[in-house]
Amino acid sequence: MNNTVISVKIDKEVKLAAQAVAKGAGLNLSTLIGAYLRQVVATRRIELYAPEPMSPELEAAVQVVEAEIKAGQVSKSYDDVEEFLTDLKKA
Repeated sequence: MNNTVISVKIDKEVKLAAQAVAKGAGLNLSTLIGAYLRQVVATRRIELYAPEPMSPELEAAVQVVEAEIKAGQVSKSYDDVEEFLTDLKKA
């Protein structure tokens, strides 16, 4: 294989976080970047993930649910739909 060097400027915190992710997968950053570029070449697709931030309403709903879980205010678990529907009809 004939290797070459690519020089990229990137935010230091992003680099450190990416290195940690790569290390967690047993890779170094160079191997991770090389694998991604090979994937781009093989699939001819560039796939980027940018999660959408939660709306204030969704954040509030999540906080309510987390508080209910912490307080033990959760329904029992069900193994089948019929059991769930029977209990639902009782309510």
